[in-house]
Amino acid sequence: MTQPYQGPGPYQGPGPYQPMPYQPMPVVPQYRPLRALAIVSIALMGVTALCAVIQCVLLWRSYGEVKRFVYGLLSDEEIERGMESIAGTGPLLNLVSYLLIGTGIAFLVWLWRARDNVDFLYSPFAPNPTVPTHGAHRRSPGWVVGAWICPIVQFWYPLQVVEDVARASEPRDRPGIARSGRIRALLYTWWVSWSGFWVVIVGGGSAAVIGFVIWIVRLVEVAESDVEGQYVDIYDLQDYMVRVALAVDIGFTVATVLLIVAAVTASLLMLQIGGWQQSRLAPPPPVQDFVQPPPQTPQYAPRQQHPGQGFPTYGP
Repeated sequence: MTQPYQGPGPYQGPGPYQPMPYQPMPVVPQYRPLRALAIVSIALMGVTALCAVIQCVLLWRSYGEVKRFVYGLLSDEEIERGMESIAGTGPLLNLVSYLLIGTGIAFLVWLWRARDNVDFLYSPFAPNPTVPTHGAHRRSPGWVVGAWICPIVQFWYPLQVVEDVARASEPRDRPGIARSGRIRALLYTWWVSWSGFWVVIVGGGSAAVIGFVIWIVRLVEVAESDVEGQYVDIYDLQDYMVRVALAVDIGFTVATVLLIVAAVTASLLMLQIGGWQQSRLAPPPPVQDFVQPPPQTPQYAPRQQHPGQGFPTYGP
């Protein structure tokens, strides 16, 4: 009968052998270039801004017909042409909405990848790693997406995420450039214009719709009441509808300008951050060893002679 092995082994404790718990391998950060994704995002921003400009022009061209329609000054043919015009501009407005969604998705993918690249640049796997004295990010990775949809914090968290990525991506040979006036101007101009765009679109549109609904409710209440002497001036409703149409045109124009400013500044930021991260991948220049120059034969200057004297003598 064979005897069990009694020699020393890796397990020295009493009792039956228990295997070590499974420990997953750590995720190794990787660098992924940003240029192709940045170009796609910038192209979508440009197409979205162009469609918004076209929609803005169509709205202003139809403002005169909207006024005539509200005051009942259009003929049947003009009303039919107006309805066809409205039916034709509707899909363009939907296209702007779809392009905004696509642009937002492309930008979020770029931002997520840029943050992952920062983690790689600050890891020992980078060709020129950097050891940060403090955390490179103020927010966890989940806020790259959640900051845009979480109420209240969506007014400043996205700016912090992009600002942290920019500061952590600055080149080693130019420390502090991410805090320069130019980069700060790009960051704050982009965020103010982008926030202002949504405030105008959502806030202005909601205010116009709510005001119109309140006026209609008041009209219905007065029409159903039996109190004598109450009436509703239909011309007041017409004037209100015209003012709403004018406010929509002005608001969409302001929103279009803000969208263009946000697209330009965001494009410059994306290209700048991508260029900084790419430059961080270059290895540091090699340090040249000091080479001692070869010895040179000393040069002796001839002695100066005074006028009227011959060669110097060294005798007594």
